[in-house]
Amino acid sequence: MRILLIGSGGREHAFAWKLSQSPQCEKLFIAPGNAGTSQYGTNIPVGINDFDGIKKHCIEEKIDLVIVGPEEPLVKGITDFLINDPKLKRMDVIGPSKAGAQLEGSKAFAKAFMQKYNIPTAAYREFTLQNYKEGVEYINHHALPIVLKADGLAAGKGVVICENHFEALAEFDLMIQRAKFGEASKKVVIEEFLKGIELSVFVLTDGKNYVILPEAKDYKRAGEGDTGLNTGGMGAISPVPFADETFIKKVEEKIIKPTMDGLKKEGLVYRGFIFFGLIEVDDEPYMIEYNCRMGDPETEVVIPRLKNDFVELLVSAASQQLDKTNIEIDPRYACTVMAVSGGYPGEYEKGYKISGLNDISGPDNLLFHAGTSFKNENIVTSGGRVLCITSFGDSVEQAVDKSIKELDKISFTGMSYRRDIGFEFI
Repeated sequence: MRILLIGSGGREHAFAWKLSQSPQCEKLFIAPGNAGTSQYGTNIPVGINDFDGIKKHCIEEKIDLVIVGPEEPLVKGITDFLINDPKLKRMDVIGPSKAGAQLEGSKAFAKAFMQKYNIPTAAYREFTLQNYKEGVEYINHHALPIVLKADGLAAGKGVVICENHFEALAEFDLMIQRAKFGEASKKVVIEEFLKGIELSVFVLTDGKNYVILPEAKDYKRAGEGDTGLNTGGMGAISPVPFADETFIKKVEEKIIKPTMDGLKKEGLVYRGFIFFGLIEVDDEPYMIEYNCRMGDPETEVVIPRLKNDFVELLVSAASQQLDKTNIEIDPRYACTVMAVSGGYPGEYEKGYKISGLNDISGPDNLLFHAGTSFKNENIVTSGGRVLCITSFGDSVEQAVDKSIKELDKISFTGMSYRRDIGFEFI
């Protein structure tokens, strides 16, 4: 098969690594890719939102399968754009329709969907500039802590947990009155705070059937001990120790099945990944949010644990044959630790040479690039999250230790990373 993978992060490097292992992968292109993905396929200089450029490449290269990694092109409707073109009738796309991608594209849509299909989630209200004063009143009388969420896409940074009413009111003002997240925060969802441990459960669906992939837990805060600003993710572990067979069964019955039923009843076309952002409260799963794609850095621990032929699995999803598929999972623990640029998630500089990339050793340690590029034959930093090391172990602690040991071999100016990923389980 001739495959086009859209994206440029660690998720896409992990996808490219796995796709290239399949005997069904004849040729792999990545748009635009990074320095790491070039090991497994051909990077092409086409942006993730350049729909015309992507279509042109699909036609010229006779692409059979497109996999959309990031959320932005999905929310903007790339799947509809491609599958509705008569020149691409024979091509399959892994990624939901624009209407299906609303599960991530609009927090308000997702919360209303959860409520309609009796999916357990936190109580909430939504506000805009039109009922801003009502929102102020609502915040003043709300129990603490209080959670504010920008309705639209905000690169994983649109959620703020406020410990007092003054902070919540200031954040509410920044989001709606001062457009802190641009269009994304024209509408704000305010919801109750749920106390528990968060985790992510992933499914691949063909629109009728689904398979459950390994679960993971990511770490969003920049600082150790879960302190500091929210980031796109500083690391992840899989499996999650408390998410045993009984808990996952609860997730399936109370959340996954009602979601699938809801998608069908709403007539939403969905062939791709669904990310269930969950929180465990007193042994019960509650929904926090949906994502319409795989998470990053969760993909970097989920995909390495997946033993199935990845191309075969995606073709089954495209042809609605997932009911004939059994998922095989590596039972070991996987941990990934993300190395980031100095200053991230705030302002940071790019273009620093990365050394030590060839020193990663052993089959149980995998290097995935996230924000890297080539400059004068050197690999340099080109993003906030630069690269990560995924390591396997017989325990969370062993996997984390191995990941950090390998990451210590790599260096670039301003490099930093958390050394406490998985700390609650060690």
